[in-house]
Amino acid sequence: MTNRDNESSIGKSFVSFVAGGLMGAGFALLYAPQSGERTREEIREKAERTLIKAQKLEDSIKDTVNQLIGDISDKVGQLIEEGKDLAEDKKQELIAAIEAGKNALEAEREKLEKKQNKS
Repeated sequence: MTNRDNESSIGKSFVSFVAGGLMGAGFALLYAPQSGERTREEIREKAERTLIKAQKLEDSIKDTVNQLIGDISDKVGQLIEEGKDLAEDKKQELIAAIEAGKNALEAEREKLEKKQNKS
């Protein structure tokens, strides 16, 4: 019986081998490479699609950069205006301080002159 079991095992292995070979051949026919002409055509089509996608991406990036430049320009303009306002405020404060200093100096000078005139 061991001989028969051995023969049965070999038969099953052979049938499995042939079935696997037939399945492999079927898959090979289904997925066989295309002709060179068809392959080149597909490569051209994919290259064209990729080029179109790249152009769209480039346009999108340009739009984004232009929008960013506009936003930055607006912000810079706003900061410049705020800086001008701040400078004007500080200028007015400085002028007021100078005037107050002049008035205080004039008052002191008048006091000193009065003292000198009394003496």
